Amino acid sequence: MVPRFVVFYNGTDFQPERHQLKLSEAFEKKQSQPELELTVTVYNINWGHNKELMEACHLLGEYARYVAQVRTFARIMSFPKAVEKAIDYCIKHGVLLDFLSKNRAEAVEMCIFEFNEEKYMEMERENAYQNGFELGMRKGFEDGENKLLQLVQLLKTAGREADLECALSDQGYREQLYIENNL
Repeated sequence: MVPRFVVFYNGTDFQPERHQLKLSEAFEKKQSQPELELTVTVYNINWGHNKELMEACHLLGEYARYVAQVRTFARIMSFPKAVEKAIDYCIKHGVLLDFLSKNRAEAVEMCIFEFNEEKYMEMERENAYQNGFELGMRKGFEDGENKLLQLVQLLKTAGREADLECALSDQGYREQLYIENNL
């Protein structure tokens, strides 16, 4: 057998299914032929990734499911409660059943000890910002679309086809017509 170095990644940043890292990439001075090299294969073990690996190592797949469950519950409740609820859920559904049943207190302690509240809050802020941004963009688009539709109907009803044509191609003129028509 030949030794292989692997890293299992289950963080929240995007990572491909599998990629390689080389120690020499971290060297301050780059060399074309480094005298020392170590290549590490990084596997994304988040739930839904590396299906073949998860099927080959059932325990790893169950761990990924447990972590995903903790993250799901953490979106709607405090982290310690999310860990407890995820453990209950996993035991009920046979996920890491033996381990969580026998080592519940250690699993809770480990999860909460490893939990970084500052990073979690940062992640929550980013998610909230992204959701708010997407909602704002949708609302803004819908409002703009409705405003344009009202202007089109108003100009058509008034028989102002030339103004309509100009408004559709000239944003400045369109804005002027919005003001004139209190839209």
